[in-house]
Amino acid sequence: MSTRRALLVSGSIGMGHDSLARACAVSLRHFGWSTHTLDAMRLLGPGAGQAGGTVFRLMIAVPGLFDALHFAALRTGAAPARAVDAAARRRLVPRLRALLDTQPADLVVSVFATAASAVGALAGRYPSLRHVVFCTDVTPHRIWVQPNVHLYLVTSGAAERAVRRFQPDANVVVITPPVRPGFYEPPPQAHARAALGVPVDERCVLLMSGAWGIGPIAETAQALADSGLHVLAVAGTNARLERRLRAAARSRPRLRPFGFSDQIPDLMAAADLVITSSGDTCAEARAVGRPLLLLDVVPGHGRDNLQHELELGNAAVASGRPAEVVAAALHELDHAKQPGADLGRSLAAWNAEFAAALATIGL
Repeated sequence: MSTRRALLVSGSIGMGHDSLARACAVSLRHFGWSTHTLDAMRLLGPGAGQAGGTVFRLMIAVPGLFDALHFAALRTGAAPARAVDAAARRRLVPRLRALLDTQPADLVVSVFATAASAVGALAGRYPSLRHVVFCTDVTPHRIWVQPNVHLYLVTSGAAERAVRRFQPDANVVVITPPVRPGFYEPPPQAHARAALGVPVDERCVLLMSGAWGIGPIAETAQALADSGLHVLAVAGTNARLERRLRAAARSRPRLRPFGFSDQIPDLMAAADLVITSSGDTCAEARAVGRPLLLLDVVPGHGRDNLQHELELGNAAVASGRPAEVVAAALHELDHAKQPGADLGRSLAAWNAEFAAALATIGL
């Protein structure tokens, strides 16, 4: 039998979509599929994808601007959102069609809203193709919900209702958010701390805020270290933030800075508390068994997701102001549960969930 082929279409705005695509690809390969991942932002063409990322960053930086776009336009499917989506789809559809005509796929998994729109416009052209849309936001906005989608994967009952707002008869399965394999089997805390040089009997936090390092992370890292905590501070792809963290660490031995790192499972294992913005890092921390202190610094869908994390429990919230983060962190550390695996999550259990969901569409 020939190997079934899956195409995963992501979008390089931050790292969340790419992380989700990688987690799905790992499982699909476990099931015997061949996988290929495509970046919809790059597929927009030279300059266009980069411009899209730049515009998104600028909107996040202006207080209230992305909130307005998300809550008034994206969530409702208002004219501005439809116009942006149509412009992107005009660029993406011909390029996706050319790819699928020459490299047919049995399954396309869209983990990015613009990808869902473009693949939805094309899926009817390929009768044997199955299109799955996977959204981990608690409120999938209008662009996520498209024609020619055989299965929606979401991670909460609220998200299921958000999909059905626009497509009442949609095939929706609520599933546990997947994480990359390293988070399912982190090292023991003592081993992780020994590797990092963190004393086993002192309190330690992991501080990060997405791939872009959103919010006053450098100032917060300094304030946390000055309060007596060991701080593992991750800048992600934010080179300016990494430089500031490294400069601050020269006079603060308790502050350990990192740039973009593949050590996050180890850093989480070493920490007693994960301080981060809402996003896929939350699912990773829960898999490792660490409590969360959420920074309210990501507007729009970030605020939706933050509320859902609080509802799930073992999480608190703070503003992005450093002094308030320190006060909240010290309180949470005083009242935190002992570190441990969250509900016994495992890669095998996730694979079983994913396989059951795909079976609903004959895969």
